[in-house]
Amino acid sequence: MDGKDIVSDSSPGLKKEASGLNRLREQIIRCRQCPRLVRWREQVARDKKASYSSEVYWGRPVPGWGDSQAKIVVVGLAPGAHGANRTGRMFTGDESGRWLYRALWRAGWASQAESVNREDGLKLNDVWITAPVKCAPPTNRPTVKERDACSGFFDRELGLLPRAKVYLALGGFGFAAVSRYFALRPKPKFGHGVEVQLSEGRWLVGSYHVSQQNTFTGRLTETMLDEVMRRVGVRAGLSPRSR
Repeated sequence: MDGKDIVSDSSPGLKKEASGLNRLREQIIRCRQCPRLVRWREQVARDKKASYSSEVYWGRPVPGWGDSQAKIVVVGLAPGAHGANRTGRMFTGDESGRWLYRALWRAGWASQAESVNREDGLKLNDVWITAPVKCAPPTNRPTVKERDACSGFFDRELGLLPRAKVYLALGGFGFAAVSRYFALRPKPKFGHGVEVQLSEGRWLVGSYHVSQQNTFTGRLTETMLDEVMRRVGVRAGLSPRSR
């Protein structure tokens, strides 16, 4: 197991939480519960993209990563076939990740503006990044059965992040997953910039996903993403650290 993506404090109580996340990480990486997803992630890792032909793909489930004391939890959809499925770290190695980490860096929550691989030295402060589905799905579309099979991991993960104040959902899939976790009734409607109060001092915030489908078409701009990050920081009670 590569534990470098877990950032934690040295105090005993915080070490215990980081340890729980590390144990969960080990279980996620070993999972082979969904045959279709196992076949696809491994096929992509064998066939590779031409531009990455010399690289060894991760080809396994991708656990969340970041600051175990995070006040902000970023929730996507699933690993990208040639991004996280290649690098082994969420939102790392593809265009979506470039958009996300640039925004986190501008907000002051990432140590650098780019995430290339698990050994690139990037550290997150006050942020944890995850997805409800841990394996790359064909056409980026997990089935309901696959989503539900992974929900145990996702629910345990959120439970191991007790200091979280804001859940930033990138896209409707992540927004719905957080809504299910908190058993919201009636189910809130996803939208860019939508804010839903979960409890006193705890919020769900929606943003368009940082997918190429949204960023290349201008549906999501860096200005829009920065504004969402600003509002998330306010809701999380973090002091402005914009660059």
